[in-house]
Amino acid sequence: MKLWKRNVIAAAIVLFVCGAVYLNWSYSQDTAAGKNLGQAALVGQTDPLQSQEDQDAAAQDGEAAQDGATQEGQEAAGESSYFSTARLNRQQARDNALSLLQEAAEDDKADQAAVDEANAAIQTMADATVTEAQIENLITAKGYADCVAFLGEDSISVVVSAMENGMTDADAARIGEIVKEQTGLNADQIKIIEAE
Repeated sequence: MKLWKRNVIAAAIVLFVCGAVYLNWSYSQDTAAGKNLGQAALVGQTDPLQSQEDQDAAAQDGEAAQDGATQEGQEAAGESSYFSTARLNRQQARDNALSLLQEAAEDDKADQAAVDEANAAIQTMADATVTEAQIENLITAKGYADCVAFLGEDSISVVVSAMENGMTDADAARIGEIVKEQTGLNADQIKIIEAE
């Protein structure tokens, strides 16, 4: 009976994590295709007192300025939206797993070992959340634009925003040192990725 409950809880957690990964992939496909949720288009912008030639000239100037700003904005927004989306997906997956673990810990029919195991998993999840936040804050404090950390059981992946001249060995060493100090992991357990 205990094994069955553990398997159900583990399967539910895996299902929620897979769902979060799918949503992340789906959202990244939409933004890569140029679809931005919440983007509005203005209609009826013409001034009835302006001549048609002035309106045409203003429209051409506006389109040229908008194209340049849009390209720059999309590069910056695409990168920051990745980090926002990654953090949101990570938090949603953790919230779902946490609610399942809390239900298991509060179940009146569960034996003490299952309750203790659920509470230990909740504590581990809380510790991982704090560690990831500390790593992200320390890396951005060192001058990197943005980053997101994903702490696993015996490894960590850190995604850092793209750098102007690309990531150097010194950058990787600096980030790796921060991660080692906060997690106690070895260099071979740390994966540093530059976002594109």
